[in-house]
Amino acid sequence: MFSHVMIGTNDLDKAKTFYDTLLGTLGVRPARLDGHRIFYITRSGVFAVSKPINGEAATPANGGTIGFACDSQEQVDAWHTTGVAAGGTSCEEPPGVREGSTGKLYLAYLRDLDGNKLCAMHRMG
Repeated sequence: MFSHVMIGTNDLDKAKTFYDTLLGTLGVRPARLDGHRIFYITRSGVFAVSKPINGEAATPANGGTIGFACDSQEQVDAWHTTGVAAGGTSCEEPPGVREGSTGKLYLAYLRDLDGNKLCAMHRMG
């Protein structure tokens, strides 16, 4: 359904350092720089970070969350620990199991350096 997700940043260099480190825990290669944007290209889609082209400040979406699929609870924990160490801020509840209408999920939440809300998710069997 989705070809890509793009979020804004006010500091592309800091965002690249943060996301290179964070997404590296998921086996994603460092971003390619394309002028005012960076791209993380995988077989399952593209995640991009951009300075706003209208010249205004980047702001996080209120109510928005970007979710990253993980292969295990350990990968979720590594993602969260790495994100906090790289300057992200833990938010929501601590990493752990959540049960809902879609079954058991192991989740962790962070806010990136620009305040965007991120989630690492492992669907439990």
